[in-house]
Amino acid sequence: MLIGGSHTIPDVALVDPMLTLSMPRDLTASTGIDALCHAIEAYVSVKANPMADIFCLSAIRLLSENLRQAWADGRNVEARGRTMLGAMQAGIAFSNSSVTLVHGMSRPVGAHFHVAHGVSNAALLGVVMEFSLVGNPRRFAEIARVMGENITGLNDLEGARKAVEAVKQLIVDLKIPKLRDLGVKKARLEEVAPQMARDAIASGSPGNNPRQATEDEIVELYHMAY
Repeated sequence: MLIGGSHTIPDVALVDPMLTLSMPRDLTASTGIDALCHAIEAYVSVKANPMADIFCLSAIRLLSENLRQAWADGRNVEARGRTMLGAMQAGIAFSNSSVTLVHGMSRPVGAHFHVAHGVSNAALLGVVMEFSLVGNPRRFAEIARVMGENITGLNDLEGARKAVEAVKQLIVDLKIPKLRDLGVKKARLEEVAPQMARDAIASGSPGNNPRQATEDEIVELYHMAY
């Protein structure tokens, strides 16, 4: 369950990279990819809007250009600062355009298998992007361009696939584990995946996805991410 209200929201947030220099490398990776999820999902969401798009694209650029360096050397203050700025912009973006299927599928993983939110998002992002890109290839192609991929001469669908490849490579470079390496047991996943799919849909987030997913398709995506 999500709990919200005016009394749970701080009046001020301090975004200071100096407070993150001792973050463990795996936490840098998972929370960084989670922030990238926020930006990508907000950009391809059916609730996307021109103002949020500005924050989405800036966040995608900042995170894709700096997250590797922040992960490789936690003392790199410049990379940390740019990564944090991207994460903040991504937060502004999804607060206005919402998240989509990745977050909808991620929450039940945390509930059933006690996997941290950021790393479960990271384990799901690549396969969900691959599933979703046909719903709005133009926007996925723009994500590829912003990430520095050369999409000159490609049609939107080909450019969209470049975005998936770029994100998957980033996930590999940051050594993000698959679900099977996060303590998720295959037999248990097969048992609870249908309920997880129903819970994901019930959360509302998958309804924002550019390609709508059935319960059976979500179950299959869990197995692919495994």
